[in-house]
Amino acid sequence: MPGRKNKKDNGGRSKRRTLLDKDIAFPVTEAYKNLRTNISFALSTKRNKIFAVSSSLASEGKSTVAANIAITLAQTNTKVLLIDGDLRKPVQHKVFNLKNNVGISTLIGGLNTFKEVVNEGVTEGLDIVTCGPIPPNPSEMLGSENMKSLLVELAKHYDYVIVDTPPINVVTDALTLLDTIAGILLIAKQGQSTFDALQDAIDSVKIANGSILGVVVNNMPVGGGKYGYGGKYSYKYKYSYSYKREPSSDDEEDEE
Repeated sequence: MPGRKNKKDNGGRSKRRTLLDKDIAFPVTEAYKNLRTNISFALSTKRNKIFAVSSSLASEGKSTVAANIAITLAQTNTKVLLIDGDLRKPVQHKVFNLKNNVGISTLIGGLNTFKEVVNEGVTEGLDIVTCGPIPPNPSEMLGSENMKSLLVELAKHYDYVIVDTPPINVVTDALTLLDTIAGILLIAKQGQSTFDALQDAIDSVKIANGSILGVVVNNMPVGGGKYGYGGKYSYKYKYSYSYKREPSSDDEEDEE
C-alpha cells in the first residue's frame, strides 16, 4: 500500500509514489481513506494526536505510508505536520522533492528555529520538516528533552503530528518517543515481513509501556478487481497489541 510500481526519475532512480501523483489508482486512494478513519478512531481516546510510523525491519514501506497518511489526513481540512524523524536514512525530502539543508536535526540542536526549517503548505493543510544533516547521535537527539518539548508544543498548533521513525528491530529510536506520543503505527509488507519480526517489534513497544495504534499490511493482492477499477493492492489494518498469524490456505480467509 500503495502497491503500484515506482516510476523512474530522469536519473533512472526509483521515485516513491504518493497520493499527489495524478495517476494513482482509485483502490489505493480509497484504502488510505479507510486507513485515515481507523487512525482517527484509534487516536480518539489518546492524550494527544502525535504518533510515529515505523516498521519492524527496513524496506517495508513505512516512509511512503507515512507520507500518504499525512496527505490524506490533510485532505479533511485539518492542519498536519509530517516530521522525518529517521535521522539515519531519511527519505521524506526525496518523496516530496524538498531541500534537506536544515531540518529536525538542526532544530533540535538549536541551530535553527522552527520557522526556518518547516516547509509550509507542501500540499493544502500539510507542512513538512525534513531530517536535515544526519547527526552523529540520532537516537539521543530523537529521545532528547528538546525533541519531546518540541512535539508537545507543536501539538498545540497542529491537529496531527506524524513522525517517520527508523525500524524498531534495527534501532531503538522510535521507542525513545513513547512517553510523549499517542502510539506507533506499525507497517508491514506482504510477502516480506515475518510474524516473528512483527511480534518482536510489538513486544518491544509493550515492554517500553507504549501503545500500538495498529498494524498496516501493505502490498496485499486483492483478487477480482474489487473496486471495478483494476486495482491490485489494498491493505489490512489490525487494531491490537497482538499481531495475528494470517490464515493458511486451508483456513477460512479473513475479510478485508
